[in-house]
Amino acid sequence: MSPSPASPSPASDPALVALEELLATVATLRDPERGCPWDLEQTHASLIPFVLEEAHEVADAIRQGDDRHLEEELGDLLLQVLLHARIASETGRFSLASVARGLHGKLVRRHPHVFDASGTAASAVPSTLRPGRGQGGDSAAVKRSWEAIKAAEQAVSAADDPSAPPSVSPLSDRLSGKVRGQPALAGAMTISKTAAAAGFEWDDLAGVWGKVHEELDELKEALASGDRAHAQEELGDVLFTLVNVARWCGLDPEEGLAGTNRRFLDRFRRVEAALGGNLQGRSLAELEVFWRQAKAQIRAEAARPSPPSPATDPSLNPDGPAAARP
Repeated sequence: MSPSPASPSPASDPALVALEELLATVATLRDPERGCPWDLEQTHASLIPFVLEEAHEVADAIRQGDDRHLEEELGDLLLQVLLHARIASETGRFSLASVARGLHGKLVRRHPHVFDASGTAASAVPSTLRPGRGQGGDSAAVKRSWEAIKAAEQAVSAADDPSAPPSVSPLSDRLSGKVRGQPALAGAMTISKTAAAAGFEWDDLAGVWGKVHEELDELKEALASGDRAHAQEELGDVLFTLVNVARWCGLDPEEGLAGTNRRFLDRFRRVEAALGGNLQGRSLAELEVFWRQAKAQIRAEAARPSPPSPATDPSLNPDGPAAARP
């Protein structure tokens, strides 16, 4: 089965029509004569904070289960993709078309079990390890296949550059490239998992906890010494070791911290509301009382049964069976 390009014409596909309109809008914003001064000032580097912000807002909308918000934030993230492609195309470096073609080629190459792709990369995966297709396939085998093909592609790329000396640390080189664009916690988890898979691992969880306490003691000593740079390093060591605890226990540190942030803001919002929006002049002991009240209120709300909805109670559905209505 070979990949087939999308057949609908822009005139018949609403998504293509909308994308064409969006591309024209971005082009207008970047027009030197009639565009927006702020958009015209932007560069790849200046847009970095916005790319990260929009990606995090997409993740937050997903966590909240808010489809309307997710739709909006995906649009904001798409704008960042279009702006970067437009900026690059203005100097002939690359374009949205080359980005799309590159992604299409990568997806086909790395899914030989779907597209029957051939070539050096596809041959990196033995046929006995092919993950199969559809929901009956093996998703874990897909991951292994993807990594094998990716490694083969990188080997071919390295072979094409004879001036580059062979790497003496290929695993570290691949990790460096992989975590470069990840948030720090996610990058730490990636490094931890890969190092453990390579054999750089504690014998048991007790050993990891021992390392946590060791790093905490070193952080306290660094803080006591007044050496801020050293303390910053030791704080990183503590956090990295706690990520290893999370890995051992099958926990997601990013999700854990995001949940803590949400819970804190929920409690803090209630404390603030109870004090009329003014926390100034309150003692810590007084604030702690309101904090405990907020926690108790949230627990009580969580324990309260949700009211029935038409979807779960036919008697509340005016379009339901007549027998279910009074």
